[in-house]
Amino acid sequence: MKAMILERITDLERDRSPLRLAELPAPKLSRGELLVRVSACGVCHTELDEIEGRTPPPRFPVVLGHQVVGRVEQAGPGADRFAPGQRVGVAWIYSACGACPFCRRDLENLCPQFRATGRDADGGYAEYMVVPEGFAHPIPEAFTDFEAAPLLCAGAIGYRSLRLAGLEEKETLGLTGFGASAHLVLKMVRHRHPLIQTFVFARSEKERAFALELGAVWAGDTEEPCPEQLDAVIDTTPAWKPVVAALGNLKPGGRLVVNAIRKEERDKGALQGLRYPEHLWLEKEIKSVANVTRQDVREFLDLAAAIPLKPEVQIFDLAQANEALVELKERKIRGAKVLRIG
Repeated sequence: MKAMILERITDLERDRSPLRLAELPAPKLSRGELLVRVSACGVCHTELDEIEGRTPPPRFPVVLGHQVVGRVEQAGPGADRFAPGQRVGVAWIYSACGACPFCRRDLENLCPQFRATGRDADGGYAEYMVVPEGFAHPIPEAFTDFEAAPLLCAGAIGYRSLRLAGLEEKETLGLTGFGASAHLVLKMVRHRHPLIQTFVFARSEKERAFALELGAVWAGDTEEPCPEQLDAVIDTTPAWKPVVAALGNLKPGGRLVVNAIRKEERDKGALQGLRYPEHLWLEKEIKSVANVTRQDVREFLDLAAAIPLKPEVQIFDLAQANEALVELKERKIRGAKVLRIG
């Protein structure tokens, strides 16, 4: 099978082709697994973190990609939930132990044995992949393969972030950074909570224009003061400066939800501008988002189909994965980038 493989940690500033197109043997099935023929795979900022070593894979080579849509080619022994030919999706959560205290409390995203698709196990930048059947998700008919792929990460993590924000009707929400996840959150809020006003903070003028086009009531630069105080802010950036700015824009008792897998060390000096009376006093909260659960993915897919919520997508061929990653690195973003596979 054809696959784009990562063979080493590298720097995308210097290495514009971190992945190599290779011919690999099709993966073998084990008990309880599905062999999936991949048709589409979303391109995520987390792949940049894997490539550049901020969340490195435990082995090389590895096939990246954790927003996977395809069809069941074959089921292994004991796997009987899906029929051959059925369309399924695979998200960032590839597996969890199912027995630890976190798993028993429906917090499998915090499981010590959490395994990530496209990092701890080969993912969807390939013609085939295997997945434990319990971690495969039926895809609603409302979506094409390309529309469904970004929903499995950007959409599901955005859904979890919005749930953790704890907003009520007629409250105000800030979105810092406006990539694949944030634009889906804005669409979700517009359809599910039409009385919530959304304010967007983004560095790019194009991203700000896109946010206004989708229904934001205001859009400004990342560190620009908001015209009114906010009940909650969801931050999707890898930087620290927006965290300080967001805390300054919160009302008393407001909550900042940080939806990012890491923050840049080089930007850490921005925290020197953190002042307790302005940024943290009056019972403001900070909550981080760690991964997603299967429940997040399935609840969000059902919600997205009911709205229906369809992401803006840019489609690239599998062999163009490097191009898509470089554009993501350079913040050439309008919606979500998706690979066409097969």
